[in-house]
Amino acid sequence: MQENTQTFYHNLPNGVKIVHRWTPSPVAYVGVMVGAGTRDAVPEENGMAHYIEHCVFKGTAHHSARQIIQSIEGIGGEINAYTTKEETTFYAAILCEHVQLTLHLIAEMILEPAFKKEETDKERMVILDEIESYNDSPSELIYDDFESLVFAGSSMALPILGTKKTLRHISSKPSYPLEWMRTHYRPERMVVFCQGDIKPERIFRLAEKEFGHLSGAAGLSASETSGLAGAAGHAANERERSYKRHTHQVHAMLGGRAFEIGHEDQLAMFLLNNILGGGSLNSRLNLSLRESQGLVYTVESTYTPLSDTGYWCVYWACDPEDYGHSLELVQKELEKLCEKPMSEASVKHALEQLRGQLAISAQNQENSALAMAKSVLYRGEAPEWQDTFAKIAKTTPQKLFKVANVIFDAQNRYILTYK
Repeated sequence: MQENTQTFYHNLPNGVKIVHRWTPSPVAYVGVMVGAGTRDAVPEENGMAHYIEHCVFKGTAHHSARQIIQSIEGIGGEINAYTTKEETTFYAAILCEHVQLTLHLIAEMILEPAFKKEETDKERMVILDEIESYNDSPSELIYDDFESLVFAGSSMALPILGTKKTLRHISSKPSYPLEWMRTHYRPERMVVFCQGDIKPERIFRLAEKEFGHLSGAAGLSASETSGLAGAAGHAANERERSYKRHTHQVHAMLGGRAFEIGHEDQLAMFLLNNILGGGSLNSRLNLSLRESQGLVYTVESTYTPLSDTGYWCVYWACDPEDYGHSLELVQKELEKLCEKPMSEASVKHALEQLRGQLAISAQNQENSALAMAKSVLYRGEAPEWQDTFAKIAKTTPQKLFKVANVIFDAQNRYILTYK
């Protein structure tokens, strides 16, 4: 067991990782993050990880769907789950006194799902409605389509929700998702996490009780199952793509490949993205496109590091007649960062702003717990925000300049538009 200020770690002999962050809050966030997501499915299974996330709520060997919900919400808690390209996460917010009941129920959902066809058929219809709802939201759908462009030819290009065709296939037999879970829900790919006013030794004992008996599934090793459908692949040849979505505005996204989790320049890229178009009104893109020109309501940039790759993107929406001008301004801001290093004073100001943002973000227990779990899944540790900022604070103008010229290079730019 290690101790990092108020963050405690423990690994079970079978490979399950446990992390607990003590806080004085009477509310605890507890759950399990599994390193299995969209990219682990072959094309005909596309949407499997997300389908499983939904269906484990529809009943286990011991509880019905109604009983699962009532067990948590009946004590005033909230239970949730989500799927990404690389992870599936199940978690709940509860009073600390209910942590044992909650972790047991989540373990039961993961380890003993029933997959009764009459229940999963109903949930398949719910997912189909979710797909249609997603299609009606261009500001969300454009991220999936952009990943499809940047990672074309790899499993990273597949949509998280799957398609109508693949959903019919993966829901046709209960054995399909169960076999998939046996292959991918391996102990060495699981992180049990908790945050709240609970002694770490208690969390370790509860996690061992629920997951200590697991053994690796027969068949593929962890390294073979990770990214089963293939890595992110080489850069795509197609650089620009446009879809007719019959939207009132043009929705646009410009970006490209970026650093993976753990890369030596990951933190510098994090700071650079915050300067360019992070979630503040004084970002360069917001000042240029919105405050100065009034061309957009929303413009933002995002950096998403993944296990073996990553990507950055700038999203905005504008009137059709303003698209050309707004694109010029976005590219101009990128060029500025590549033409000459920022001043020491500018970097100092950006660091001070980021320090405040990290401190405020750390107060959100839910986001903090989920970020902690992901960090442990891929890095084996979860530094507190002060430690992370101390590393970012060493970033120099020259380092930002170097990173900008690597990431924002014209050969690493893809453009996607909805018109």
